[in-house]
Amino acid sequence: MSWVNVGRILGKDLRLGPRSPILLFALVMPFLITLLVRGVFGGLFDSMPRLGIVDLDHSVLVAEARELEGIDVRFLDDPDELRRRVEAGELDAGLVLPEGFDVALRAGERPPLDLFVAGDSLASERLIVAIGTLELVRQIAGEPAPVEVEVVDLGEGGLDLTTRLLPLIVIYAVAVAGGFVPGASLVEEKEKGTIRALLVTPASMAEVLAAKGVLGVLLALLTGVGVLAVNAAFGAHPVALVVGVVVGAVMAAELGLLVGIWAKDTNTLFAAWKTGGIVLFFPVVFPIWPELPQWIARLGPSFYFLEPIFRVATENAGLVEVWPELAIGGGICVALLPVLAAAGRWLERSMASGTGTPEEAGAAV
Repeated sequence: MSWVNVGRILGKDLRLGPRSPILLFALVMPFLITLLVRGVFGGLFDSMPRLGIVDLDHSVLVAEARELEGIDVRFLDDPDELRRRVEAGELDAGLVLPEGFDVALRAGERPPLDLFVAGDSLASERLIVAIGTLELVRQIAGEPAPVEVEVVDLGEGGLDLTTRLLPLIVIYAVAVAGGFVPGASLVEEKEKGTIRALLVTPASMAEVLAAKGVLGVLLALLTGVGVLAVNAAFGAHPVALVVGVVVGAVMAAELGLLVGIWAKDTNTLFAAWKTGGIVLFFPVVFPIWPELPQWIARLGPSFYFLEPIFRVATENAGLVEVWPELAIGGGICVALLPVLAAAGRWLERSMASGTGTPEEAGAAV
């Protein structure tokens, strides 16, 4: 196999790629999904109530407020801006400390304290903010709390929904860019007859498939690493994360090429991805619902690069901790090579003879 020919075919695909809506779809959609998930679910499932404070008195309460646990405290300068943000739902509550507040409180007086609450805030959030505010006031006034509350965590802390959706975004980026794009490119070559023209040149079918596979791997790396960067999910071991993306990219490219060889036209390709995509995508369900039996996820090949990526991103696991899954994923990639070679030889024979059906392709594999 000549890598010069592979490079020429790859260069042709890269030059013509921007004209393809499928390629643009594969590159853009993962980032749009990321923005959607972080914008919608990030705010909808925010674990802490948001309290805004405007301090007109240089109150010591501000320093105490910074230490509040369980409340996201933000400081503003203008009471009108505070009111606007609370009304818009950007804050769950707002507190305005008037001038002379600390002096009046220490003198035993009861100065007015404006606390604005968003109309769509949850009752639990209002309760947390109210209790936190009363505790701050008691500390300034020097009054002891009537009770001492000790918070006891029962069970392990869970990840927020935005983090648990990370494998879904990664598999989408890797599968579409790394698998569907090279498969669609191969089917398009067959439909237009350009693959026959390629085989008339010194290029072989193995070199054509290699070029398509390299294209898929490069696109999958670009989108996979890009999505992880946008989600700030590199963790403490980015090398382990990149290795996981590489394994996923190679696996997706091989599977995409197999489907591209088998599919006789674009409609068949789409149908195959709709049904076969279940095998790739079902492991992402288990991080979203961790109460499900996790061993079932191991039945899907994508588990062996999604699980290492997820653990590195959320648990700061290193390459030493995730190498068993990555090794199995790499083994799957190696095992797919002879299958891909057999399918490529069948395609080359069918192109030469002008025959070939998906059933014959399956028999050849």
